[in-house]
Amino acid sequence: MHETSIAESVLGLVEQAARQSGFARVTRLTLDIGCLAGIEVESLRFALDALAPGTLLEGAQWQLCEHAAQAWCMQCAAPVPIHTRLDDCPQCGGHQLQPVSGTELRVRELLVADAPAPPAAHTH
Repeated sequence: MHETSIAESVLGLVEQAARQSGFARVTRLTLDIGCLAGIEVESLRFALDALAPGTLLEGAQWQLCEHAAQAWCMQCAAPVPIHTRLDDCPQCGGHQLQPVSGTELRVRELLVADAPAPPAAHTH
């Protein structure tokens, strides 16, 4: 399941951002996933759930948004939406499509917070 290594890479990006920006935890993470990226969304969600405890992602909400792809139809000479690499052109039925988007995995939103305040010291 390569989604586990993808989840680890996402955590690595978050940790790098935390070192650069000084935040202590993530409250929300939104990922955009192209439908041609070869990522099983539910498997990635499972991997993030398994990876989060004890990391900056613990307790964070995440949203995984899968998006349709775009291709250039060489017969129509127009951009068209596709859902798989095997789709025909929805306008002319042609088979000569060149994907131009839909393979990406992108962090769209990262909401962060400082560490929770330490408990107040008790005085006796």
